[in-house]
Amino acid sequence: MSKSLNSMYAFNYDPKEGFLQGIIAMRARRALEKEKIDSLEKLSDYSEKEIMQLHGFGKNTMMKLKDYMKEHQMCFKEV
Repeated sequence: MSKSLNSMYAFNYDPKEGFLQGIIAMRARRALEKEKIDSLEKLSDYSEKEIMQLHGFGKNTMMKLKDYMKEHQMCFKEV
Protein backbone atom coordinates (compact mmCIF):
# COMPACT_ATOMS: atom_id res chain seq x y z
CA MET A 1 0.00 0.00 0.00
CA SER A 2 1.78 3.16 1.13
CA LYS A 3 5.50 3.58 1.44
CA SER A 4 7.01 4.22 4.85
CA LEU A 5 8.16 7.81 5.37
CA ASN A 6 11.20 6.53 7.24
CA SER A 7 12.50 4.66 4.22
CA MET A 8 12.07 7.74 2.00
CA TYR A 9 13.92 9.99 4.41
CA ALA A 10 16.66 7.45 5.11
CA PHE A 11 17.42 7.32 1.39
CA ASN A 12 17.73 11.12 1.09
CA TYR A 13 19.45 11.74 4.42
CA ASP A 14 22.84 13.42 4.24
CA PRO A 15 24.58 13.47 7.65
CA LYS A 16 26.65 16.48 6.58
CA GLU A 17 23.45 18.54 6.39
CA GLY A 18 22.25 17.27 9.77
CA PHE A 19 24.15 19.75 11.97
CA LEU A 20 21.56 21.99 13.67
CA GLN A 21 18.80 20.77 11.35
CA GLY A 22 15.47 21.65 12.91
CA ILE A 23 17.15 24.16 15.23
CA ILE A 24 18.02 27.07 12.94
CA ALA A 25 17.05 28.06 9.39
CA MET A 26 18.73 26.59 6.34
CA ARG A 27 20.49 29.81 5.26
CA ALA A 28 22.07 30.15 8.72
CA ARG A 29 23.19 26.50 8.57
CA ARG A 30 24.68 27.14 5.11
CA ALA A 31 26.59 30.13 6.48
CA LEU A 32 28.07 27.93 9.21
CA GLU A 33 28.91 25.26 6.64
CA LYS A 34 30.68 27.86 4.49
CA GLU A 35 32.85 28.72 7.50
CA LYS A 36 33.53 24.98 8.08
CA ILE A 37 31.59 25.03 11.36
CA ASP A 38 30.01 21.60 11.60
CA SER A 39 30.01 20.87 15.33
CA LEU A 40 29.20 22.60 18.60
CA GLU A 41 32.88 22.38 19.55
CA LYS A 42 33.88 24.40 16.48
CA LEU A 43 30.99 26.81 17.08
CA SER A 44 32.20 27.46 20.63
CA ASP A 45 35.49 28.78 19.19
CA TYR A 46 33.58 31.81 17.89
CA SER A 47 32.07 34.77 19.72
CA GLU A 48 28.40 35.72 19.41
CA LYS A 49 29.45 38.86 17.57
CA GLU A 50 31.39 36.86 14.97
CA ILE A 51 28.47 34.52 14.32
CA MET A 52 25.96 37.39 14.14
CA GLN A 53 27.95 38.81 11.21
CA LEU A 54 27.21 35.73 9.12
CA HIS A 55 24.36 35.75 6.61
CA GLY A 56 21.11 34.42 8.03
CA PHE A 57 21.81 35.20 11.66
CA GLY A 58 19.58 37.57 13.58
CA LYS A 59 18.31 37.85 17.13
CA ASN A 60 15.83 34.99 16.80
CA THR A 61 18.33 32.58 15.26
CA MET A 62 20.95 33.51 17.84
CA MET A 63 18.50 32.94 20.69
CA LYS A 64 17.65 29.46 19.35
CA LEU A 65 21.32 28.66 18.88
CA LYS A 66 22.27 29.82 22.38
CA ASP A 67 19.45 27.77 23.92
CA TYR A 68 20.58 24.69 21.99
CA MET A 69 24.20 25.19 23.01
CA LYS A 70 23.20 25.68 26.65
CA GLU A 71 21.27 22.37 26.57
CA HIS A 72 24.53 20.71 25.47
CA GLN A 73 26.70 22.52 28.05
CA MET A 74 28.42 24.66 25.40
CA CYS A 75 28.80 28.41 25.04
CA PHE A 76 30.31 30.99 22.72
CA LYS A 77 33.85 32.27 23.19
CA GLU A 78 34.10 35.20 25.56
CA VAL A 79 35.50 38.40 24.06
